[in-house]
Amino acid sequence: MSLDGKATKPHERLAQALSDDMAAVNALIRERMSSEHAPRIPEVTAHLIEAGGKRLRPMLTLAAARVLGYEGPYHVHLAATVEFIHTATLLHDDVVDESGQRRGRPTANLLWDNKSSVLVGDYLFARSFQLMTETNNMRVMDILANASAVIAEGEVLQLTAAQNLATTEDVYLRVIRGKTAALFSAATEVGGVIAGGTDAQIKALYDYGDALGIAFQMVDDLLDYGGTAAETGKNVGDDFRERKLTMPVIKAVTQSDAEERAFWKRVIEKGEQHEGDLEHALDLMAKYGTLEATRRDAIGWTDTARAALAKLPGHPLRDMLDDLADFVVERVR
Repeated sequence: MSLDGKATKPHERLAQALSDDMAAVNALIRERMSSEHAPRIPEVTAHLIEAGGKRLRPMLTLAAARVLGYEGPYHVHLAATVEFIHTATLLHDDVVDESGQRRGRPTANLLWDNKSSVLVGDYLFARSFQLMTETNNMRVMDILANASAVIAEGEVLQLTAAQNLATTEDVYLRVIRGKTAALFSAATEVGGVIAGGTDAQIKALYDYGDALGIAFQMVDDLLDYGGTAAETGKNVGDDFRERKLTMPVIKAVTQSDAEERAFWKRVIEKGEQHEGDLEHALDLMAKYGTLEATRRDAIGWTDTARAALAKLPGHPLRDMLDDLADFVVERVR
């Protein structure tokens, strides 16, 4: 591990400290995303994997294992597994959402087609299961298989909940636990398991990943209404245009009067959106302070994440994970 250099952001410092491990992960990813008979697979996969993402989830696996003193090779397999699962879900999500942009670049479904995105996503899921079996650890296979099921369940739940004004904050949390936090918590948990951590240490790592993932998604939802395309890698207001009920909107709907509720019903449930509707939605969220309330919720989850970390042994990487929790909400403080 290298702790020197000029990296300033927590995820950059984490990447620097884990540079040797990440090099091994990237080499394994390139090896396993190849296909002798279907060249479109590496083409589509490389477009997304090499698009400049932070590789946050595999770094969480590596860091969790290293914090508990792991020296073996299988944290690399698990980190690659986590990245393949993540990439597969992104390919499928962009088809479901009919997205045209991801990380500031055209999506794979736009450059190729929906069929290619779905099938390559399926291939990456299959590759992820091949990788995890190579660890010969039934517990990590159970965790990652369960996370994959929870992710799919969360996406299906979002289909019905996202455009239903009856959706509550509890349902929203169930959705984002599925679509985002499940893979964060699995990433940290399997790192602890492969390192042979105690049940308490593994639980602490799970709790950290779960809370970090929830905060991460809440911030992403916030930035959709208050960020920039450069920050989010997508167009500001995309969630509104896609009629997604995220936390800021749910809080506004809960407090709305009859006229305001009729507005939300028209733009979210019926999808009848006109010029100026986004601005009116922002006015309503400002009226009830829902962006600020969601920001406070996100900060509360990062506090939960940091409290879980405090139960782990002292380690430079643990400190970086602590800083990472703060960084997740830094853009909305």
